[in-house]
Formats: sequence, C-alpha cells, structure tokens
Amino acid sequence: MKPRFILSSLLALLCAAGTAAGATPEPARPAARGCHLPGTEDALRCFAVSVPLDYAKPGNAKLNIHVTIAPAFREGARPDPLFVLAGGPGQAGSDVIMTLNTAFKRVRATRDIVFIDQRGTGLSGKLDCESRPEHETMSEAEQEAEIHRCIKSSRAPFSAYTTLNAARDLEQVRRALGYQKVNVWGGSYGTRLGQAYARAYPASVRALVLDGVAAPDQVIPAGGRDGQAALDKLFEHCAKDAGCHKAYPNLRAEFDSLAARADAGIKLSIADPRTAQPVNLTLSGARFAGTVHSILYSPADARRLPFLIHSAYQGRWEPFIARQNLMGDFAGDEGGMAFLLHLAVVCAEDVPRMTASLMKDEDALITRPWAGRMPAMCKSMNVPAVPYVAPSMIEAPALLLSGALDPVTAPRRAEAAARYMRSARHVVVPNVGHGVSQLGCAPRLLREFLDKPGAALDAKCLSEIPPPTFQLGSAGPQP
Repeated sequence: MKPRFILSSLLALLCAAGTAAGATPEPARPAARGCHLPGTEDALRCFAVSVPLDYAKPGNAKLNIHVTIAPAFREGARPDPLFVLAGGPGQAGSDVIMTLNTAFKRVRATRDIVFIDQRGTGLSGKLDCESRPEHETMSEAEQEAEIHRCIKSSRAPFSAYTTLNAARDLEQVRRALGYQKVNVWGGSYGTRLGQAYARAYPASVRALVLDGVAAPDQVIPAGGRDGQAALDKLFEHCAKDAGCHKAYPNLRAEFDSLAARADAGIKLSIADPRTAQPVNLTLSGARFAGTVHSILYSPADARRLPFLIHSAYQGRWEPFIARQNLMGDFAGDEGGMAFLLHLAVVCAEDVPRMTASLMKDEDALITRPWAGRMPAMCKSMNVPAVPYVAPSMIEAPALLLSGALDPVTAPRRAEAAARYMRSARHVVVPNVGHGVSQLGCAPRLLREFLDKPGAALDAKCLSEIPPPTFQLGSAGPQP
C-alpha cells in the first residue's frame, strides 16, 4: 500500500462486519476486454459490472465495479475461482495485482484469480483527495483544513459506501460472470468484507482464506494495544540481539525522547531526501507516530527502525524523513488508498463504537493521533451510523493466517473471529507481521487448502521463515 503524504499520519491503521442482503435483478453479463495493469506483465481480462449505487433504489443511479480476471493457466480450470479482496478500507484489487506472482502463483494453476475493486476504490469510482508536493511541509492545522475542504468538495453520497453494499456488489459480480460458488481471499480490511459476504450470501461461498484477520467487533481506529505490543516486541528483540544491542543500547529511551519532542513539534532544516535541496519542515507527533506505526507492518521494515531512531536522536533526520516519504509519495494518482472511501466506511461503522472505555483500553502513543482526529473528520463526512449487528455463524471452511508481530490485526483478532466460524483453522506465524500469504511456503498451502478445504493442513513450514536482520548502519541490514 502507498497512501500519499496528506494522509501519511492518518492511514497507518489499516485493518478490519456485515449483515443480510436484498434481492436484485439478474445482472447482464458484461463484455470482456483484454487489459494490462501496472504490477504484472500478464495479459488479463477486465470487466465493468454495473451495480446499483443505492440498493434500496436499484432502478436509480448505477456504479461500475471494475473486475480483473487472471485466467487459470491450465485448461479445464476448476469452476470455483478465487475472489481477491484488498485491505484498507480504501485499497483496490487492481492495486494488489502483483500478488499474482507471489501469493497466488500456485492457486492460479487451476483457478481463475478475480481481483475486485471495491466501490469507491481503484477503477470503481475512486473516492480520494488530491495530493500535491506542498502537502509534505504543511502544518497539522493546514493538513486538517485541506482534508475538510476535500470532504466538502466531493459530491459522492458517502452513505452508500458501506461494507454491506460492497458485499452486495461481490454477489452481483459473481452472478454477472456466471460463477456458481466462489472462494474468497481477504487481506486486512478485506477479511471484514469477506466475512460480511460469507454471512450475507452463504450459498455463494465455498471457502475462505483470511490473512491478517479482523474480528467482527474490531474498531479500526482503536488499535493501540496491538501497535504498542508490536513496538515493545521490536525493542525486546533488539535488546536480545548482540549486534543491535551493541549499536543501540539505549533504544527505548531514545525513542521516548523523540516522541516527546515530536509531540511539541520538531523544526527541521535538512536536505530533502528526494531532491537534496534544503527544506524546512516541522515533524509533528502525528507524523512521527504514523511513520513508526507503518514501519511495524513489515518485520523487514521494522528491523530498520532502531537505525532510524538512533540516527534521528543524533540529529540526522534524513533517513527517517526518507522513510516517511514512502508513505506519502505524491508522484501520481495510480494506486494508493482511497481516503474518502476509508472515511466513509470507518465513520459509519467504527467511530460510533469508539467509547471512552474502549479508547482508554486501546490508548497508545503510535495510534493516539489518528484516533483523536477521527471524530472531527467524521463530523465533516456526516454519514449515518451503521448499527453493529451481532455476527452469525459462518459455515464455509476458513483458513486464518496471523503474523505474531502484526501491529494491526494481531492473532487475538483472528481468535475472536474464529468463534463465529463452524470450521476454522488458525495458523500463527512467529516471525511475520501484517500479511502472510506471499511468504515462504504460504502460496503452496493456499493451493492445498483450496483444493481440499476439509483435509488436514501441515503448516509447520511457515515457522521456518527466519526473522530479518537488524540494520546497524547506513549500508543497510546485516547479511
């Protein structure tokens, strides 16, 4: 994922409820066209599936859902494809097309892989804000004003962009393309959407693979416990690693000092990591926390964090700012999170459940800025609350994958979700963060599970994925 700079301090929390659905007329089969998308050299087939913008008024405005199919390699492919649901909310299926060559390289041998751009993302009417280079040096107040202007300038009916309507869209896609039962892979927020689809249309779902699992009752902005736990584990691992401890013996104290300074605003005059030209900027607590939280998603990235902290503590901020810029690449509009779609979903489904007691229990430095800014943004969004509905039991067999170092959808979230699944197997991978499917033997295990969802699955090979090495200097991680 590559959220752009104006959102960099806001979209570090990307993760994780559904109900029933009404009947709609049989959709017309859409025409296929050959297409190529950034991230793969494969020749693909693209479709536009027309769905109601408002399912309560199916005869009114329509919305085209973009669908990309990577056909199975073998002739006589199995009739049940794999639907791919990306994260966020705000990421599109077309944004993760590169997973064809990683996570889904084994599954594609015998099944079509179907990437779906959720309504309001990617090529399905993306709801987003303009991103400009000057956003990088804006103050927090200026950023806030930009966001509120963006919200007010949009003409989109935000209340139509819910998880339930996205699940209804999936069913329209299935029917339009002529599939009977489908398998569903969801990552991060895609696991919430996948669970909602399986509950709304149980007869349509053959099996589920959920990677980075969101619990049905999970509140997206309230993720402080998991984020802090991931950061604490990183500090502990550094202290136990001889090289890391020698290079950064006071790592936690240095981090605490930087966080306190950032909370008051750190004025920096540095060489711009992009252009090498002098630039003046203020690093706020929100930007500092958002950058740290995003780094923790990937263990390989997290093992660079001690170097970034120590360098910043010594006054050399360029490496940290360069890493922050990865979150806010303003180079183009392709890909990236659909920020307004993210707000539409979270403001309707999550923020109404942000009680004082929950936020006190989930409070942590690296997530506090995002949680604190959400209510004001949601007031501008002005979407009605979606009532929380107690989850029903999912009958389809499910494979749940968790990284033990995940700062967003920790294993406890998958355990909570599995309580509402008739047949769920949960695999926790020790040295992995947010996202398992593309690593080690996982692509083979996905194929084995989808071929025989009821059979035993030996997942011990995932424990063989080694921990990344720490970066101890400017040359990069250790060999």
